[in-house]
Formats: sequence, C-alpha cells, structure tokens
Amino acid sequence: MGAVAGLLLGAGIVCLWWSWWPLTPRSPRPDRRRGRLHDLLVQAGMPRITPTAVLTTSVAVGLVVGLVVLGLSASPTISGAFAVLAMLAPQAYIRVRARRRRVALRELWPDAVDDLSSAIRAGMSLPEAVGSLAERGPEPLRPAFTEFAEDYRATGRFIDALDRLKARLADPVADRIFEALRLTREVGGTDLGTLLRTLSQFLRQDLRARGELEARQSWTVNGARLAAAAPWLILAMLSTRPQTVEAFNSPAGAVVLFLGGVASIGAYLLMVRIGRLPEDERVLR
Repeated sequence: MGAVAGLLLGAGIVCLWWSWWPLTPRSPRPDRRRGRLHDLLVQAGMPRITPTAVLTTSVAVGLVVGLVVLGLSASPTISGAFAVLAMLAPQAYIRVRARRRRVALRELWPDAVDDLSSAIRAGMSLPEAVGSLAERGPEPLRPAFTEFAEDYRATGRFIDALDRLKARLADPVADRIFEALRLTREVGGTDLGTLLRTLSQFLRQDLRARGELEARQSWTVNGARLAAAAPWLILAMLSTRPQTVEAFNSPAGAVVLFLGGVASIGAYLLMVRIGRLPEDERVLR
C-alpha cells in the first residue's frame, strides 16, 4: 500500500507541475514533395486530381506495363525495368503539361497587368479592377478571375478572395502581382500604377530573353531526349527474341539493365538540370 500511495502522490505532483506550462500544439510537418506535386497539378490544369491519385496511378501503370512486357518477353528483368520506367511516366507527363501551361500563361501576364493598370487608371477600385479581368483579361485567365469576382461578391473580403485566387493559379508571376495588390490594399499608396507598368515591362523583357534561349537550346534538348530513349526502344524491339531474353535473365544481364537504367535516368536528369533556364519559385504563397 505504501508503494501505491507513493506512486499516486508522485503522479499528482507531476500533473500539478505539468499544468503550469501551456501546451503548444504541434503543427504537422508539411510534405514538400506533395506540395510541389499539388502545385504541378494546378499548373497543369488538373486541380481536382490529388497527389495520392497520381502516385496510385503511377503504381498501377507500372504494374500493367510490367505484366504486359512479362507476357510478351517472359523476362522478369526486362519487364521490371520497363515497369520502373512506366511508373515515372505519369509524373513526367504532368511536368511537361505544367511547363507548357506555365509558358503559355507567362505570355499572357503582361497583357493582364496592362489591363489591370488601365482599369485602375480609369478610376475603378482595386477589387473592381481585379474582377474586371474576368471580362477584359486574356481568355485563358478569365475563369480564375470569374471565381475571384464571385468570391468577393459573396464574402466582401478582398484579401481572402485574393488568397484563393493565388491557390487556384499556383503561378509565381501571379504571386508577385497579387502580393503587390495586397500591400497596396493594406498599406495604401499611389504608386501602384507605376509598379504595374514597371512589372509589365520586366515581364516582357524576360519573355523575349527566354524565347531566344529556348529557341537556341531546343534542338540540343530534343537530341538528348532521343539519345536517352533510344537504348530502351531497341531493347523493347529485341525483347521478343529468345536469345535476348536468355541473356538478360542471367545475373549479369540484370546488372547490365540496372546500370543502364541508372545511367539513362542520371544522364537525362543531368542534361535537364544543366540546360534548365532559371524558373521562378513560389516563395510568396
């Protein structure tokens, strides 16, 4: 009984001591990879697809391709190699689509900024000027600004509607524009027109420079992609021959496939990193 009473007394003292210190809730650690994938989905025009669905689809595509290749070649090593490559295909498609859409939107933002600046010069309030882009702005951007206008009419909260517009677009150029509008709304000032005109000129200069660089490097990038894909296309054609299947079913053949896959993926990623132009990151979320 003495031991039990001592334990209860000690537990009570610990509880009393613990009650004097406020508990700070731990915020969940953000998953950067899932956040980047979500931004890619929004930029690719697929905001309703979740990162979990993309990962599940990648696994399913890999399994299907692996089973099909296994049925055609009867080689577990060859089918496994193509299954791994197929698992990377959905995310690669999303990245390509997101990049194309970013390039297309990058060409539209200078005109959108000009329309916004002219609306402000015409005497519209800041929410009205942003909402007017639903009718006067570039065509691909109008649905997002239409939803902004509906949000603002429903709530009357400009900052909250602007935050939701940023999340729908997930574009670094849009983030800079909207943060300038936020500061103007909260702090005030008369230099917004000058700021928007300067930003429009900067965006057009960046667009011209990027166009020249991309035109010069496009043939090099396409040649490197063809060089990375050519060995696997040849392997796919040769996998129907029994001699090829027998060679790659051996341990030495599996090692060759593994090293070839690592070399192909590593060389392609290195080529993309070396030839990649500086991309704006979403630092103003």
